[in-house]
Amino acid sequence: MRGGRQLRQIADGAPGGPLLRLFVRLVRRPLLPAVRIWRRNIQLRVVAATLLMSLAVVLALGFVVIAQVSRGLLEAKEEAAQSQAAGGFAVAQEKANTPFAADGPDATDNKVGRDASTWMNSLVKQLASGGQTAFEVVALGAGTGEQAAPGAQGVKGARASGNVDPTASVPPALRRSVNHATGTFKTFWQIRYTAGAGEKPPAPALVIGKRLTDINGDPYDLYYLFPLTQEEESLNLVKVTIATAGVFVVVLLGAIAWLVVRQVVTPVRMAAGIAERLSAGRLKERMKVTGEDDIARLGEAFNKMAQNLQNKIQQLEDLSRLQRRFVSDVSHELRTPLTTVRMAADVIHDARVDFDPVTARSAELLAGQLDRFESLLSDLLEISRFDAGAADLQAEPIDLRDVVRRVIDGAEPLAEHKGSRIRVLGDTQPVIAEADARRVERVLRNLVVNAVEHGEGRDVVVRLASAGGAVAVAVRDYGVGLKPGEATRVFNRFWRADPARARTTGGTGLGLSIAVEDARLHGGWLQAWGEPGGGSQFRLTLPRTADEPLRGSPIPLEPEDSRANRARAAAEAPRPGGAGGPGTRPGGGAERADRSPIPPRPAVTTALPVPADPTALPGNGSRVVARPADQPAAQEDGPGGGR
Repeated sequence: MRGGRQLRQIADGAPGGPLLRLFVRLVRRPLLPAVRIWRRNIQLRVVAATLLMSLAVVLALGFVVIAQVSRGLLEAKEEAAQSQAAGGFAVAQEKANTPFAADGPDATDNKVGRDASTWMNSLVKQLASGGQTAFEVVALGAGTGEQAAPGAQGVKGARASGNVDPTASVPPALRRSVNHATGTFKTFWQIRYTAGAGEKPPAPALVIGKRLTDINGDPYDLYYLFPLTQEEESLNLVKVTIATAGVFVVVLLGAIAWLVVRQVVTPVRMAAGIAERLSAGRLKERMKVTGEDDIARLGEAFNKMAQNLQNKIQQLEDLSRLQRRFVSDVSHELRTPLTTVRMAADVIHDARVDFDPVTARSAELLAGQLDRFESLLSDLLEISRFDAGAADLQAEPIDLRDVVRRVIDGAEPLAEHKGSRIRVLGDTQPVIAEADARRVERVLRNLVVNAVEHGEGRDVVVRLASAGGAVAVAVRDYGVGLKPGEATRVFNRFWRADPARARTTGGTGLGLSIAVEDARLHGGWLQAWGEPGGGSQFRLTLPRTADEPLRGSPIPLEPEDSRANRARAAAEAPRPGGAGGPGTRPGGGAERADRSPIPPRPAVTTALPVPADPTALPGNGSRVVARPADQPAAQEDGPGGGR
């Protein structure tokens, strides 16, 4: 991981690193809408896949058809060309072997009075006249293009019909084959024309050649050049036809796929829309069912499911309504007999000095349990208001420091009894928020009393902070803590971390449940953190202004003196040993070390409430802005800081 981080830093520091990231962002930004549409539209994906597969099939079929047509055209051309060339070669050799005559109608073809060169010109012209544009004739002397053998005779120079360039139109490989072997040879080449033909471009052709002898018995090479222009035009016509038909087929298949998929996707989209409306609470929505096919059966099953769901939800709502009404009615109805019992218990409690010790103790227990019973009834009534949605918020600007002071004043007797101190940090500056003072005080009273009760006689630290649009109050204790998974269950009704643990304050088990509902009513958070044997911290975060959404908390949920943070700090900067080491401090540090294995004082003093990044996630303290190095640490012990 360290090596990957170093490579990333090197890449970021390279000249092209930032530019590359900027280029990637610029390229991705316009593509994101298209990617989103592609991922969300199944009809588009099916049609696109159909088009791609259809295009692949058409291309494969087109290549096969074009290859077959091309092969057929070339085979037919070769067969006709070989037949034509064989006849021409036979005629040429026959004319060379014809006996001479002094006169007669064929005197132009006789040997009398004519040399081999003149005879060759006449032969090429006569052979080419029968082909017109079907073929051209080229005559080359034996060894043309190569070193002539000593004493070789015969036709000198090259002759061709139709302004054909004889040397460029016959490939050297074919010449070597004709010069060094007997028989007929063929190959595919291009016919190139001389300047006398104008700007006529080269044309593909089939070239067939053979070694013959002239009138003097000397060898020469005769070549037939068959242009493939017509075959090429026919092949191009086939290609255009296949391409046009392929485009129409692909478009037609795409349209068919779109129509078919639309018949399936439309009911699915309708079902998705109705499901969204059902999840929004509109339980009377139903699908329109037409026909008797699979889609219709799906719609009927969906409607039955929605109807059953509506019935079940209605039953649950009725049951919940009955439960809430039962709790509310019982709570109200119990108040009258409870008042009577309270009056009688007070009389008995006041006269306990006249009773024997057992009866007097019973009177005290009766009074205590009646107090707890009254608290339980009050909490049940409050819970019933939250369940019924009848709880109202009377928000006004308040200073949370005043609320914290009232809570601490009420909890100090219990703290003295437990041997704990309640210390306040961050109260040097006003912490103003629009909130219901009564509900906030109830939340903080629950948190402080629970911290004192579970603090095992150690200090309880209350921290206040404000940053951005949020204010926060955190209550930290160093007691038994919370096991993994208990931080979320601690707010459940009547839940206890240790069922065998006795309650010394007469709690009802509903305090944290009511507290979290009060926090939600403000639009805030109430969260818990803890570790076994390392204490716990509860954090209340409220918006500074009512109805303002929270984006973060100015106090990290996990305190800085947790085991994980202390281990991380020790790994990064080990503390030097000495008299000022952990567990000691001037003025009674040894006593604190005896009372708590986790010294809270030094850890707390290193983290004053400072402005935090309001976008920090709830419960994540890694993005909280650290205190500036030049800020004096002694500010935490200002007025009200060491209560």
